[in-house]
Amino acid sequence: MRRRLLVSAGLAAVFPGLAGAALERAATAQRDHLTLWYERPASQWVEALPIGNGRVGAMVFGRVRQERLQLNEGSMFAGGPYAADNPAAAAALPQVRALIAAERYREATELVASAMIARPSSQMPYGSAGDLLLDFHGLDGVSNYERSLDLSTAIAATRFTSNGVRYTREVFASAPDGVVVMRLTAEGGKLDCDLGYRHPRDASYGDSRAAGAAWHSAETLEAGQRPSTLSISADGLGTLLIAGRNIASAGVAGALRYALRVRAVGDGRIEAEGEQLRVRGASSVTLVIAAATSHVSSTDVSGDPLALVRAASNAASVRTYAQLRAAHVAAHHALFSRLSLTIGGAGHAAQPTDARVANAEQAADDEVAAMAALYVQYARYLLLSCSRPGGQPANLQGIWNEGNNPPWGSKYTININTQMNYWPAQAAGLPECVEPVLRMAEELAQSGAVTARVMYGARGWVAHHNTDLWRASAPIDGPNWGMWPCGGAWLCNILWDHWDYGRDPAWLRRIYPLLKGAALFFVDTLVEDPQGRGLVTSPSISPENEHRPGIALCAGPAMDRQIVRDLFGWTLALQRASGDGDHAFAQTLEQLRSRLAPDRIGAQGQLQEWLEDWDAGAPEQQHRHVSHLYAVYPSEQINLRDTPALIAAAKVTLRTRGDRSTGWATAWRLALWARMGEGEHALAILRGLLGPERTYPNLFDAHPPFQIDGNFGGAAGILEMLAQSWGGEVHLLPALPHAWRQGAVRGLRLRGALEMDLEWRQGRPHALVLRGAPGTRVKLSYAGRSMALVLDRRGVARRVASRLVFA
Repeated sequence: MRRRLLVSAGLAAVFPGLAGAALERAATAQRDHLTLWYERPASQWVEALPIGNGRVGAMVFGRVRQERLQLNEGSMFAGGPYAADNPAAAAALPQVRALIAAERYREATELVASAMIARPSSQMPYGSAGDLLLDFHGLDGVSNYERSLDLSTAIAATRFTSNGVRYTREVFASAPDGVVVMRLTAEGGKLDCDLGYRHPRDASYGDSRAAGAAWHSAETLEAGQRPSTLSISADGLGTLLIAGRNIASAGVAGALRYALRVRAVGDGRIEAEGEQLRVRGASSVTLVIAAATSHVSSTDVSGDPLALVRAASNAASVRTYAQLRAAHVAAHHALFSRLSLTIGGAGHAAQPTDARVANAEQAADDEVAAMAALYVQYARYLLLSCSRPGGQPANLQGIWNEGNNPPWGSKYTININTQMNYWPAQAAGLPECVEPVLRMAEELAQSGAVTARVMYGARGWVAHHNTDLWRASAPIDGPNWGMWPCGGAWLCNILWDHWDYGRDPAWLRRIYPLLKGAALFFVDTLVEDPQGRGLVTSPSISPENEHRPGIALCAGPAMDRQIVRDLFGWTLALQRASGDGDHAFAQTLEQLRSRLAPDRIGAQGQLQEWLEDWDAGAPEQQHRHVSHLYAVYPSEQINLRDTPALIAAAKVTLRTRGDRSTGWATAWRLALWARMGEGEHALAILRGLLGPERTYPNLFDAHPPFQIDGNFGGAAGILEMLAQSWGGEVHLLPALPHAWRQGAVRGLRLRGALEMDLEWRQGRPHALVLRGAPGTRVKLSYAGRSMALVLDRRGVARRVASRLVFA
């Protein structure tokens, strides 16, 4: 199947119509397990279906009388370029460090709050681009209703019958054309509808599923109030233009202009009247929806969104719907079809997706296995939809956000959440999706250099636990959350992984200066532990955990030491690969790395979260963060082969923390148990992750409320159960639960620029194909035994069961 999909995708450039049809025929066999489907419309935002092209996203509700498309544009943040570094920080820093060394933590916390936290103390939230509301007339007695999202084509569809007429609505976000396309058809009749725009409100899904239900569940939504900066007008025949300005936040004025343009093409009467488009007597209508802002970079808002939306919608409108659809499907398949995954036997895809979620924790093993495979593919679909070259990185909600001022600002929380968004990108065959993170890091290196100099008197660059579109890098929110200097350093993990999985020299040339700058900051700011235990960071916290009531501030938490150890190691590896002749700098890194305080095991046998053995007395014994287990996953510093005592200590910590937490934290626990080879434990956590407490009906992760990192972290954890690459080895089926006796994964990427197809039967590897550079020697391990393969002159090695011999 994978080969057929790739061949078909290659035809797209020459025969777009034929290729689109061929791709869909090739995907038919997979459609049962690559489709989300429902028997009723979405009554809440977390039941709607997401589409996106990396820059523009939409949530499709599938409602009959009033369809709602809730729109997003990736740069629609509040405010504008701003500086937030606290000028009092550098003078306060020596005193804060002295207070921490003297264990006067409360005084240190108060000083950080007054002198080191950013001004303003919060960052800019991500907002919505508003709603398109389509009011349909004459729809009564609806039957045969179904709505669906086909992951293989990235098309959301709604189908139903009313008064003998078969209505179909298809919606997709086209990456090649840069627009959202909606096709309305009435087979055996006509359709009449009015299209209008509603300005976004504050996000209202709140902290529970019930929040906002009063207006979420309404079949008809009212227009509501709108700001004076908003204008809605006709912009040519059958075209509506919406123009406005973003909101202010935390005293920072709105500096972005934005525009939406909707152009309708069809066989009925289509005209713009006032602030609406009216369609009468049509058998088919295609809507082309373009969105843009004036954002150019984190310091430049001079773009022309009106020109951008006019150009995009005009260019797309001259093409037929069949052409737009075929180009979209071909472009999507070129990336999505790289990886296929089957686990177990037949699942229960005949059940609607919301029913599968509702029953997941009690479901049969085969159903859980099938849902796990779907969950991985859904995460891949989401990443493709919300993070593509040229756009913004995936934020806390990817690209989908219902309104202004969402929970946690829906921005970039870089003490775990943004990093988790990209955990599956490399292994799951979507390395292109990381490009927005590279550009964010390049911009952060500029703003973070100012923060390093102003706050710490240091060289290099630093970012703390959050950032936004404007690449703010100072600590925010308060000492117990924001006073953590390793956010930028952890982002470098995403950049390193892209290099390690792909070995692209051009990528190396771009990321080496970033890692070198991040490392240089710690060269200047690490301090000696007063008790002689090694070099540490100070001030810092272990995100976002208190070691005593109301106090998180400390020196040298385990996670900092682990991240800095990795950062220095990555930088040294890239220094050698790049040919950089700065040997003095490399020698400095090697010396400092060897002096970092090591990981420690506490009195309870646990891996210590702090340099001191405070774990047993910490206020939250089941805290959602497991920051000090970074060294286990996503790092490989602590592993089964080399550090078994520390692995045992990590397991003690995890058992204390518990298996259930917020969505993303549950996903991290899944990945950790998988990395440690505990397949049955990982499967038990996965059941909880797939169930209704942690997954919404549309498969969005339920933090609650929605955060997309749980989707991505969960997918990474599932792949970790099947294969791992660390320590110079490829580990086959390292955490395979007994219930998953058979399956196959094709197109899985590995470190060292390798790709693997793996089939297993009766819980054992049955067939294996490795691809990479000719002559590459690959060490494989399975169940504590190993073997080595050398790729032939074509860069391929194949083995079947009789030749998969591990000694």
